[in-house]
Amino acid sequence: MNKLLQNPKVKKLLYFLGGLFVFFLLFNYLLMPWFVYSAEVQVPKVVGLQQEAAIKVLEDAGLNVFIGDTTFVETGFAKNAIILQKPHAGEIVKKGRRIFLVLSGGEPMADVPSLRGKSVTNARFALERVGLKIGEITEVSSDNPKDIIIAQQFVAGVKLKKGAYINVEVSSGQVEGNIEIPNLIGKSLTEAEKILNENFLKVGKINYQPSFDLLPNTVKDQYPSPGSKLNQGDAVDLFITKNVETKDEVTTREE
Repeated sequence: MNKLLQNPKVKKLLYFLGGLFVFFLLFNYLLMPWFVYSAEVQVPKVVGLQQEAAIKVLEDAGLNVFIGDTTFVETGFAKNAIILQKPHAGEIVKKGRRIFLVLSGGEPMADVPSLRGKSVTNARFALERVGLKIGEITEVSSDNPKDIIIAQQFVAGVKLKKGAYINVEVSSGQVEGNIEIPNLIGKSLTEAEKILNENFLKVGKINYQPSFDLLPNTVKDQYPSPGSKLNQGDAVDLFITKNVETKDEVTTREE
């Protein structure tokens, strides 16, 4: 027996079997219980916390963190706040478990479109397409056509929260003045200028037109028409005759 135990091959076999037995004992009584019965923790609530604070809370609890998607939400969550966690708060998990988090990108924003020159109806459609709404509509007298937007509360390109209202100013049309426009038809250009000056008005655009019946430089038509009312300093456009033997042309003079 002693001779057998002194055999090198037998010794190696015995050492191997002894080591295998020790490993079995360690695995069975130490390693397996650690895997199977490792510490468990309750998942803390981090929904509503900012990202850095949430990570700290989870790591202090012995959990790992995985940041998933960022999404926009209508209300209730500031930018970079946690809006979802999995596993949910209160669940019991093994220490080291990965917790999946979804961040808030803040409230959805929209670029303000240009509304100037649009009708109220078209402006409303333009705003609704980007998630905004038309607010208070104020009528303002101007030289622009009636019911056309001439000013908006926020300039085009500004970012606003979706659902925000934008106030606008709408043209109510030009306010009628208190100076009645004299009848200039049939007058010479010189006479027409004098009459307008006497009425605190001025000559606007002069359009030359050929005529076979009237002398050159005679007022053939005017705009606005006689009897209309303008404000002091406003202009009246004149259509003036010219010699028919000259080449047709239209010239415009602004005073």
